Amino acid sequence: MKPNSILGKYLTKQLIFNFIGVLLIILAIIFLFEMVERLRRISGNPDFGIWFAFQLAVTRLPKTAEQVFPFVMMIAAMITFWHLSKTSEFVVMRAAGLSIWGFLTPVCIATLIVGIINITMINPLSANLFSMFETLERRMDTKNMQALSFTDHGLWIREALDNENVMVLNAKSLHPENNELLLRGITIIETDKKNQPIRRIESFAGMLKDGYFDLRDVKIYIGGKPTVYKNNLQYSTNLDIHKIEENFTDPEAISFWELPRVISFYDKSGFAVERHQMRLYSLAISPLFLVAMVLMAAVFALRPNNRRGGVMYLVAGGIVTGFGAYFLTQVVYAMGISGNIPVFLSVMAPTTITMLIAISLLLHLEDG
Repeated sequence: MKPNSILGKYLTKQLIFNFIGVLLIILAIIFLFEMVERLRRISGNPDFGIWFAFQLAVTRLPKTAEQVFPFVMMIAAMITFWHLSKTSEFVVMRAAGLSIWGFLTPVCIATLIVGIINITMINPLSANLFSMFETLERRMDTKNMQALSFTDHGLWIREALDNENVMVLNAKSLHPENNELLLRGITIIETDKKNQPIRRIESFAGMLKDGYFDLRDVKIYIGGKPTVYKNNLQYSTNLDIHKIEENFTDPEAISFWELPRVISFYDKSGFAVERHQMRLYSLAISPLFLVAMVLMAAVFALRPNNRRGGVMYLVAGGIVTGFGAYFLTQVVYAMGISGNIPVFLSVMAPTTITMLIAISLLLHLEDG
């Protein structure tokens, strides 16, 4: 059946309508729980109010919603198929000579288009919102005035020297060597609590060692005083290479279009990129995973006689299958990040297995 036929448009319209309805309901429930959690976290803190909690809940919402996106599509498909079976529309379509594959073709194409729209248009917006969430949460949690940012513009560090002074460090490039970190093009600016500059330190290169930066070819600028030149300078810090690695930009805060460039930059810098590669591949394959979930929904919901087995069979089967697919995905993803299996294979395996199982069951039902 052609997707642009009258029946194809009807099925697509039913699926999209149910998908939007289920998505809005789940988003409302997620937002409610997020808002309660954020209000609990800021309770007793006079520096943050309800508006701040609302901002946290809204900017955190896209990441949580993205995790349940396949379940939303599966539930929407199950509702669509169950309604068609209940009203005997599916029986009429089969009696007219339409195969189950002809019936599912426009639905799968619509699902594929929804998945493509998600990664190309919705994902960049979600990534920006989640990046804002990380900034807001860091503002609330980092009360020692220490923050890290590692992007293609280099490394930025903000660290409290004491109760009065703050240090901001920028390194244009960096490269790990054993348990130390080589930095080049280093600029350090020290300010007081009113953000007034105290002194600026520039260094051609340096090493982040245990508890200090070992700076070379140093220039120290202080207002009203001559420039001081030093061959080396040990600058104290509480950071180490492991803390910097842990504070990389979260893959969920990077859009689908920016991930290849960020992966290339991290890889050239010598840092591990498995988490970011996993994120890129999982986004690229997500439209096919949505199609696999729709096919699995068809296994439970497309039955000529909907009285047999009842609605509980539909609900229980869908829930168990959805959680099974999610558990399989998380286990295989963890194996990919740990390096036990190739990253691309760890992303492809859950989608391929789910789709093959669904197709096999549908072939069995079709032959029956």
